[in-house]
This record gives sequence, structure tokens and C-alpha cells, in this order.
Amino acid sequence: MHMNVFAISDFHLSINNPKPMNIFGPVWDGYLESIEKSWSENVGEEDIVLIAGDLSWAMNLEEAKSDIDYLDRFSGHKVLVKGNHDYWWKSVTAVRASLPPKTYAVQNDAVRIGNKVICGSRLWATPEPNKQQSPEDKKIYDREVLRLRMSLEYAKKLMEEGDELYVMTHYPPFNSTFRSTPFTDVISEFAPKAVVYGHLHGSGSRAEKEVTIGGVKYYLTSCDLVGNRLIKVSD
Repeated sequence: MHMNVFAISDFHLSINNPKPMNIFGPVWDGYLESIEKSWSENVGEEDIVLIAGDLSWAMNLEEAKSDIDYLDRFSGHKVLVKGNHDYWWKSVTAVRASLPPKTYAVQNDAVRIGNKVICGSRLWATPEPNKQQSPEDKKIYDREVLRLRMSLEYAKKLMEEGDELYVMTHYPPFNSTFRSTPFTDVISEFAPKAVVYGHLHGSGSRAEKEVTIGGVKYYLTSCDLVGNRLIKVSD
């Protein structure tokens, strides 16, 4: 059975405690309705949707339950990775226990759905040229490089002949120059079909919707920057 893979991110849901996103600009007017329309028109029951972080504004898992349930209305398998605003995601074990069927969480590990293996890690901001990382940022960055490798090694163990590998991150694995980084170097070793990431917002983010680094395709999925439509990342 052929399974399509789509991606989108940065829903910033607040179903039970509405926080209007259009304070960040008119692109957020009716954004969920646009995403719902794109989802219903494109995603079949056996397809996969990768959601690359910042699902909910909730501060704890109980508050996030309504936002998680909102996703369950849609068709397909959903795979989540933690974003920097996902404060509700404190323990991946607790998160997984709260998820409905066909919804999965990856955190420095991977999941296999059909012939697709999806791994994921949050990452950290790559510094811009001529900008020095603070000692604390460098410590976190180096740790996230190790966690990314852990995710990819985990995925490699799950893979069978003919499987396709997909990587989810929240932070972009590079800065605005789109040059290779320790993150992209690790990813290139495993030659995934595609990498999806989010986090970037607004017209000033100098974002590119699709770039290729080291032979690997990277897709930006922040909903406001992709027209509030799901991006197809599989053939």
C-alpha cells in the first residue's frame, strides 16, 4: 500500500483557552480552517502527517488534551516532535500514554509506520555568521547534536529493506546562510528521504521553503510560511 507523507508545524493551538493568533498578522486569520481544508483534500487514512513542533500553547498535559484531541479528528497517522513552546510536553512517556490511536510522539528516537521510518529531535538554534554562541547555548547545541544522532541510530535499527527514512526537527538544522552545520553533517550520513522543520515565523525570517544540503532535501513547514497548507514530502 502506498503511503504519502505530508508535513506541517507550529499550530500553536489553544482550543480550551483561545489565544487569537491573528495578533501576529493577517496570515493567521482563519488559519486552522485553511489547514483543515488542505488536510481533508489531501490526506488518506493510511497517509502520514509529520507535525514538527509547537502544537499547543498549553502549560501541562491536561490542558493540552483538547488540542491533541483536535488532531484526532483528521485522517491519517500523525507523528509529533517537541517544539520550544510545547511546555506541556515534559515526559515523552506521559505524552505517549495520552495520545489517541494513530498518533505518535518521537523524542530522540523513531517510529516505523508501514515502510516509513520517522525519527525526531528538537535541536537548537544554529548561530548566525560572526555571532558567538554563549557557553550555555554551545552546551545545549552540542547535546542536541548527540540527540539527533541517537534518533538516527534508533531509526536505522528499525529500518527494513525498501523502507524510507524521514527526519523531524523543530529548530532549523542550519542558519539563514543554509550552509552545512554539525546537524546537517550528521543527517547526511543517514541519507533520509526528507527532513522537515518549523519554528520560523513572519516575513522577516529569511526562510526558504525547500533547500538541499549534502544531497538531502529540507522542507520548512511553519504553517504561516507555507500558506497554511500541508506540504507533501514523499514522492
